[in-house]
Formats: sequence, structure tokens, C-alpha cells
Amino acid sequence: MSRFLMVVPPLAGHVNPAAGIADELLARGHQVAWTGTETMLRPLLGPDARIFGTGNRVFRAMGGHGLASLRSLWEGFVVPYAKFTLKPLDAVVREFRPDALLVDQHTPAGALVAHRHGLPWATLAPGAMELGRPYRHLPRVEAWTAGLLAGLWQRAQLPAGEFTDPRLSPHLVLATSGRALLGELPPLAQLALVGPVLTGRPADPAFPWERLAPGRRTVLVTMGTMSDAVGADFLDRTVRALAHFGDGVRAVVAAPRGALPAALPDSVLVVDRAPVLELLSEGRLDAVLCHGGMNTVVESLSHGVPVLAAPIRNDQPFVAQRVVEAGAGLRIPFARVSPPVIAERLRRVFDEPSHRASAELIGRQLLSGGGALTAADRMEALVAP
Repeated sequence: MSRFLMVVPPLAGHVNPAAGIADELLARGHQVAWTGTETMLRPLLGPDARIFGTGNRVFRAMGGHGLASLRSLWEGFVVPYAKFTLKPLDAVVREFRPDALLVDQHTPAGALVAHRHGLPWATLAPGAMELGRPYRHLPRVEAWTAGLLAGLWQRAQLPAGEFTDPRLSPHLVLATSGRALLGELPPLAQLALVGPVLTGRPADPAFPWERLAPGRRTVLVTMGTMSDAVGADFLDRTVRALAHFGDGVRAVVAAPRGALPAALPDSVLVVDRAPVLELLSEGRLDAVLCHGGMNTVVESLSHGVPVLAAPIRNDQPFVAQRVVEAGAGLRIPFARVSPPVIAERLRRVFDEPSHRASAELIGRQLLSGGGALTAADRMEALVAP
């Protein structure tokens, strides 16, 4: 059996798909370990996951819109996280002795260390940012990103003549999405569109299932784990929008209680973390109102649930537009949309059958990629003699 090291940022939308692949590899008898910030990975992976901690450090919260958000992502998180973890990762590889690594596109240090040790590595692409290339028509922006990656390569003291883009493994690229949500793709022979990975989540026994009354339409509201600082005003407007539905709609809002108004109607259920896959798989949701994050969108459409997207940053506007073009939901502006408009768009997502029909169609296409089973097959092939 083989040893696989998972190198992903400590963010739910990146950890969850990797966890599904890890579970399948473990079920096949392989050894799997994780590396990163343990205090953030452990709640997402559960008590049994083997984690090599790289230490704790507070990184600047992502902010802004458009190009400002891209700058915040790379200069505030991707580059400093890579610098912070590069040396510990090297020690982890020496200790764990993996046969291959699975490296998220936003943790380039994993690719640098794999190259240094001559190990095969697969890229995990859980979003559209690096594959769909929403800024491909701005060559100066792409050159800036390439320069940051070249700087990391140099910092790792790797030979300049061997430079390989750490975001795109020459061996294997696993995208946990599909063409309908990625748009135009680069011609990569090693690209595998495996679609959503829908396994591997620690159970949440505290979720109040009894409050989800049958016969009432239900919407999940989630703006992502990195949006707490900017999401409070939008959530306030969303709660006021839900008041337009009276008792006819139940909302499950995944957010810190302090981010919402002090007084909430009984129809609004607030939880720190929602069991999204359980809600979807049990048919408890009629719509999902989210930030357009790829992981949330893919999970929703894979269960035939339409999406109302309020994109904030990075690839979210790109993904939201793809949802609209596919007919699987609608889009609203995050920063300035009013409660009546939120209510009107949500009502359309609920009431217009075409949105659910399109969500079901896209969902079938996504699931045809094979998910964790196909991803594990490809990882095994990566280390096959």
C-alpha cells in the first residue's frame, strides 16, 4: 500500500473535497496524512485524522472585490502561508515519507517540496480561480501572479531552469467540478474533471433537525468561512428579505450568531456550521443562497438544488455567472442589493421550475465525473510501478 500526504489550506471549501478523496484512499488500505494548521484542520477532519502540524499563525483576512480581492488573496494568504509552511513541510516529508502528495492550488509550498524530493504530486483544483482563469484577459495580472510563484520557487532554492507552475502538476490535476462551471479550460492532458466529492464530514449531533418542519420551503444561507468580517450587513438584509415570506419559508443560516440581528423570527434557524451534505441528501433544501463558492455550488447542484448567488470575491463572480448561464439559479449583487430584491429573486428560484430542472441536469453532468472513486483511482495510478 502507498502513503499519501494531503497539503491543503485550512479552509472548509478546500479541505472537504480533499477529505473525501482521503477517505476513499484509506478505505483501500493506503496511509493518509495531512499537514497544515492543526487547530483549523482538526475540526474539519475529525479526531482520527493524522495531522502533521506546521504551527499557528494569523493571516490577514481576505477582503475587497475584483482585483483588490485577488491581491488580498495572494499577498495576504497564499504567499505568506507558503513561506510559513515551506520549512515545516520539508520536515514532514522526511518524517512521513509519502509516495505522492495531493496539493491544493493555493498551497504551492506542497508542490515545491514535492519537486525538491523528486516525488510525484497531484494538483487539487476545488475552484475556478486557476483553471477557469477569470483574469486571463488581463495579461499584466497573470504576469504578476506568475512573478509571485517564481519568487516562491526561488525562495525554495530550486533550480530556475526546472521551474514548474506549482498550481498545475505535470503529473495529474484533479478538478472537483465540471465544464459547466469552469468555462474555457487549458488543454491539459493530465486534467481529470472528477466532479464533486460528496463524502467525509464529521457528524454534527447538535444540529436541531426537529426545527425543520415538513411542508415548508427551506433555504440554506451560507456566505463561506472567510466572509464573517464582511457578511454581517448582507445577512441583516437577508433576514429582512425572509420576512417577506412570513411562515412559508424556513431558513437555515450558517453564521456566527453575532453576525445577525439581535431579534430573529422563529422561521430563521442560526447555526455556526450547517450539515450541508446531510441537508441536501435528505431533500431538506429547496434553494441555497450563498457567495458563489465552487464547493457550495457544486454540492447544491449535484443534489438538484438551485442557487441564488451573491458573489463577493475571487472566482465567485465567475462561478455565479456560470450558474446563471446554465439556468440553474440567479445572481444578486452582494454589496448593495436590497431586501425586496433578495426576496424577489429567492421567490423566483423557488417558484420557477426551470431553475430546479437545470440544476438537476448540471448535477447529473457533475456526478458523471466519478468523484472520490475516480480521484482515488488516479492517485493510485500516480504511484503505480
